[in-house]
Amino acid sequence: MNKAKRIEIFSRLQEQNPNPTTELHYQSDFELLVAVVLSAQATDVGVNKATAKLFPVANTPEAIYALGEEGLKTYIKTLGLFNSKAKNVIGLCEQLIQLHKGQVPNERKALEALPGVGRKTANVVLNTAFGQPTIAVDTHIFRVSNRTKIAPGKTVEEVEQRLIRLVPDEFKQDAHHWLILHGRYTCMARKPRCGSCIIEDLCEFNQKVYE
Repeated sequence: MNKAKRIEIFSRLQEQNPNPTTELHYQSDFELLVAVVLSAQATDVGVNKATAKLFPVANTPEAIYALGEEGLKTYIKTLGLFNSKAKNVIGLCEQLIQLHKGQVPNERKALEALPGVGRKTANVVLNTAFGQPTIAVDTHIFRVSNRTKIAPGKTVEEVEQRLIRLVPDEFKQDAHHWLILHGRYTCMARKPRCGSCIIEDLCEFNQKVYE
């Protein structure tokens, strides 16, 4: 795929959705961090239902840490992997309190040192909370990047590096939100909605579905 196509693809996505953001509900950097950690192998809808009960009760590192693992589990038990997530969230709260004065750090190395925070989670927080032009590659972005040929790669990290290199600078800040939403609602895994896709004529997928 050439540069002109990529510019047109992101121009159309921008025109359709000028101010994209995460579908996770949050009101602080810390709430975002917790929500993203909880979203692993869970839907945003499911996470939002859980945090709608949790955050009014505890939405700071100190308050969630005070709940303890067992207390936290009562709020997130509807989510997959809730046992390990509870352990990680309590652990990251403890580290935020001890090492960062209860504040979410805005540096990748510090974020990735927190329990339960990998590269993807760090990228989401750096982008959404701190406005850094990172691109978090989840299953949707991995699929869309390979299927459309925007930035094909065999691994998540390879796709991320290609997107960072190939997405035009003016679109980098919002690129991962556009691609996630496109993969979630249009370029779906089993049955892509090619007939209603705004970039169908630019996409290089050779098995388009028009049902």
